[in-house]
Amino acid sequence: MPVMDLEETLLPGVGVRYEVRIRTGEVLGIVVQREGGAEISVYDRRDPDRVRDVFRLSPEEADAVAEVLGAPRLTQRFADLSREVPGLRSARFPIAPGSPFDGRTLGDTRARTLTGCSIVALVRDADVVPSPGPEHGLRAGDVLVAIGSASGLEQLDRRLSGQADG
Repeated sequence: MPVMDLEETLLPGVGVRYEVRIRTGEVLGIVVQREGGAEISVYDRRDPDRVRDVFRLSPEEADAVAEVLGAPRLTQRFADLSREVPGLRSARFPIAPGSPFDGRTLGDTRARTLTGCSIVALVRDADVVPSPGPEHGLRAGDVLVAIGSASGLEQLDRRLSGQADG
């Protein structure tokens, strides 16, 4: 994977600014605003102080772009991590209608205690919740992203589908 420069700057009262140089040499400036919107600036490759284009996204548009880039990229990051760490795997588990955990909390799954797996994200519709807490409610249609051993992930799959004891 190519090395990429990514700078993050807190903008008090505004949000966070990210600056990234992409493989073509252009620099993208992305300001994620506190209110949920975003502004994406494309800088001129020959003159880094000149903005070529600016795209202003409403909170809804920023959410849609984040969904397109976020959920698949999040899952890919865990897949990449599992290739780098021997014995570590990642998997996605849908909460099906009729699951014993539909309407219960993430903590009720006892995933880590009983299977050794960590739930690293919850995907609900267009939203991705990284590192959800044990109090996070679950419902049919949610997808849990977990990392753990192959046997732990198999146990978690059985547990979430109601095929395991306990």
